[in-house]
Amino acid sequence: MSALAAWFWNERFWLPQNVTWADLADTEAGEQYPRATHILSAFPIALGIFAVRLLFERLIAKPCALRVGIQDLGPRRAQPNAILEKVFMSITKCPDGKRLEGLSKQLDWDARKIQRWFRHRRNQDKPSTLTKFCESMWRFTFYLYIFSYGVRFLWSTPWFWDTRQCWYNYPYQPLTSGIYYYYLTELAFYWSLMFSQFTDIKRKDFLLMFIHHFATVGLISFSYVNNMVRVGTLVMCLHDASDIFLEAAKLTNYAKYQRICDLLFVSFGVVFVSTRLVVYPIWILNTTFFESWDLIGPYPSWWLFNGLLLILQVLHVIWSYLIIRVAYKFVMWGKVGTGKCHSLPVLKDDRSDIESSSEDDDTALNGTKQIHSMSNNGANRVNGHAASGQWAEE
Repeated sequence: MSALAAWFWNERFWLPQNVTWADLADTEAGEQYPRATHILSAFPIALGIFAVRLLFERLIAKPCALRVGIQDLGPRRAQPNAILEKVFMSITKCPDGKRLEGLSKQLDWDARKIQRWFRHRRNQDKPSTLTKFCESMWRFTFYLYIFSYGVRFLWSTPWFWDTRQCWYNYPYQPLTSGIYYYYLTELAFYWSLMFSQFTDIKRKDFLLMFIHHFATVGLISFSYVNNMVRVGTLVMCLHDASDIFLEAAKLTNYAKYQRICDLLFVSFGVVFVSTRLVVYPIWILNTTFFESWDLIGPYPSWWLFNGLLLILQVLHVIWSYLIIRVAYKFVMWGKVGTGKCHSLPVLKDDRSDIESSSEDDDTALNGTKQIHSMSNNGANRVNGHAASGQWAEE
C-alpha cells in the first residue's frame, strides 16, 4: 500500500517542477493549502444535504406544489390479476399484438382492456407530478443558492476580474475559507446526487447520469488536490448559471404555467449556449491553456486537467446543438407546448412520466407494438442537459 500510495501521489505528476508536497505544508503563519484529506469532509456534508433535502421536500416543496394546484394523487392502479402480473414482471411490459391476442383468449378479456391494464400497471411504477415538482424545486433552490454564493464570493476576488491571477505564484496560493466552503459544498452536493439517485425518480439515463455525477466529483476533487481551485471556482459558477433556468422551467411546466415555462426554457437555452460556447472557451480555456502555459508551464497533471476541460467543451457543443434544434422548432412552430395538440413536447420525455389515461388513446390490436408515453419531466443533466423528449427520441 505504501508503494501504491507513493506511485499515486507522485510529485512529478501532480506538481510543477521543483515543487514538493512538503513545500505545501501548513505554514507557521497559519496559511493552509488544499489537502486530499479535506475531500473526506464532503461525505458527512453530503449526508447532511440529503437530510435537508428530505425536510425541504416535505415541509416546503410539497405545500408549494399543493398551492399551485398539483394534486397529491398517484396514478390509477391496475386491478389485481396474477396472470397479467406474471407477464408484466417476467416477460414484457408492452405486449405486442400476438401476445395480446393470446392473453385475450386466456382471460376472456377484450384486447383494449388488457392494453389499459398494462398502461395502468406501467404507470404504477412511475412518479407523480407532485414527486417530480418537489425534486425540481429542491434542485432549483440549491442551484439558485450556490450560484448566488459563487457570484458574491468571486466578485471580491482578483481572479474573477483578471484570470491571470489564477496562476500568479502557483501553487503557493493559500486556501481561504470561502474557497473551502464553496468547493466542499459543491462536491458534497454531487455526492448527495449519487446517493439519492437510487431513491429518486428512476429514469432511462440512470447509468449515464451516474457516470456524469462521478466524473463531476472526480474533476472537482482533482482540481482541489493540485490547488487549481481559483480557476475551479470560475468553472463551477459558470456551469451553475443555466441549471437555475432549467429547473425553473420544469417547475412551471408541472404547474401548467405554459407561457412562463416557454419563456424560461428559451432563457435556459440562451444562457446555456452563451456560457458554454462563448464564455467558457474565451474565459476558462484561454486561461487554463495559454495564460497558465506562459506563467507556470505544462506538467503531467496540467495536461490531464486541460484534457478533461476539453472533453467538457465537446459535451457543451453536443448539448448546445440539441438546445438550438429545439429553439429552431420553437421559432418555426410558434410554441414549445405540451399536450396532445402540439408537435413538440418541451421539457418532456418518456423516461419517467405518466402515460395518457384516456381510453380514446388506446391503440388498435394490430396497429401497435408499444404504448407511447406522454411525459411532464425534463431531462436533467448536472452541467449537461437535455430539455425535451424530442431530443431523446432523435
